[in-house]
Amino acid sequence: MLGIDRRAASYTWTAALILLLLSLLYLVRSTLFIFILALLFAYLLAPLVSLLDRFLPGNRTRTPALALAYIIFMGIVVLAGIQIGSRVVEEANSLSKRLPEMSSAWLKPASQQAPGTTSIQDQVVAWIRQEIVQSSNNLISALPGAGLKALTVASNLIFVVIIPILGFFFLKDGHVMRQHVLDMVADVQRRAVLDDVLADVNLMLASYIRALTLLALAAFTAYAIFFSILSVPYGVLLAALAGMLEVIPMVGPLVAGAIIFMVALLSGSHALAVLVFLLAYRVFQDYILSPHLMGQGVELHPLLVLFGVFAGAEIAGIPGTFLSVPVLALIRVVYIRIRKTRIGAQFSSGSEVATKVTPGSAA
Repeated sequence: MLGIDRRAASYTWTAALILLLLSLLYLVRSTLFIFILALLFAYLLAPLVSLLDRFLPGNRTRTPALALAYIIFMGIVVLAGIQIGSRVVEEANSLSKRLPEMSSAWLKPASQQAPGTTSIQDQVVAWIRQEIVQSSNNLISALPGAGLKALTVASNLIFVVIIPILGFFFLKDGHVMRQHVLDMVADVQRRAVLDDVLADVNLMLASYIRALTLLALAAFTAYAIFFSILSVPYGVLLAALAGMLEVIPMVGPLVAGAIIFMVALLSGSHALAVLVFLLAYRVFQDYILSPHLMGQGVELHPLLVLFGVFAGAEIAGIPGTFLSVPVLALIRVVYIRIRKTRIGAQFSSGSEVATKVTPGSAA
């Protein structure tokens, strides 16, 4: 009556609702991040829960397996904290105290030259030394602040208590939540597509969190063994740093490698061997171990990963960098599933048309 196109109005309202939903998600991003961490924590414990549930006798719910899995996990965390955490804190305190002495000792060869006798080569070497020392001081001096911030976050009641509780509910009632999501779609064909998408997302997240955990453990183990063999100072601290930064795609290992090489260079302990090991392990991790663990569901082009990491850091800081890869992989999984569904539908419609045309042409 007023000349309003109903279809255009429907599209406009849909776009407005999507923008409103994205705005609300951005406003509650801190709470959403907690729930995402709880979901990833649930995926981390899911294999152990399934294993225990298989071996526990009797027909019952998964609650005993969940409780036993939580007890085992907390025992591992406490044991690792006692055996490794105390050593990491001790070495971090020692490094922070010795850092000024190590920096001045490394600059000493350049300062021992008599005034006016330094060549251009000596000046370049001195400048490089000063830049390395300055960068090392900036990176390493930032570690205590970052560590204190991490401890402050870790000591928060939400992260210590709420995440395991939410993870417990995800593990216990995940299949019920999935069924509720499917019940929201009445159309049979769309329901089947949604079911396939949820299955693909479930497989992708399980593969991602499993691979991320194994990559971090592999990095810590390899670095710790190598540093122990060469007697590199602060080996446990540097190995723990490499393992923790492994969860941040591409940028994390690069920062960890730079810090490790600078500490080895300043301490004067096998800097060249450490550099060769860092490069060799990076090649092994990126081209052999990581593709094998990640699988096809999390395959992303390096340029896309870099874009996601920087964009995630700009949008949400460290949480954004951590979640950039799973979000991009999620978008990829949904796109591939929808594309396959459309191609299958087009192929089916084309086959039906060919079937109808063939009898008429034969007649």
